[in-house]
Amino acid sequence: MKGLLFDSNSSENRARRDLVHDRCRAYTRSPSKGHFKKLKTLFNKCGNDVRIEYGFHCDYGNKISFGEGVYLNINCTILDGGDVIIGDDVLIGPNVQFITVNHEIQASARLHKKAYVQSIKIGNKVWIGAGVIILPGAIIEDNVVVGAGSIVTGLLKSNRLYTGNPAQLNKEIE
Repeated sequence: MKGLLFDSNSSENRARRDLVHDRCRAYTRSPSKGHFKKLKTLFNKCGNDVRIEYGFHCDYGNKISFGEGVYLNINCTILDGGDVIIGDDVLIGPNVQFITVNHEIQASARLHKKAYVQSIKIGNKVWIGAGVIILPGAIIEDNVVVGAGSIVTGLLKSNRLYTGNPAQLNKEIE
């Protein structure tokens, strides 16, 4: 499934991206409480005890929802043309990428600069290891561990450890 058509080049979306990128850069330069408060105002939802380390980047912010007790380690990237919903007590390792945007495969179709978006949903009590890439339409249910360097392309069911490219079931966990 391609997802919903999304015009990332509209004047409204370009202006929003510019604002959000400026706030992300300011937070990275000086991750003070003042910059964090400004960053939090960009999000659709930001629960209590959310911690975001330096190097955080997103495109729009208003499509991101963080539950309670979420931790994002350094250099997290969220390309949020589509919704990114992250549950409670989620640990996100360094250099993790959430990608909701996709493009046409055929070169001639890409010339029209169309983008398609699909949401990403992360359940509760999930640990996402370093360098994981989560692609459009991915769903990670509750109590899942995603091993470092894995690429998530679809549904990861609850209470399991997944590793690899693409992420595959490694073993069930409690």
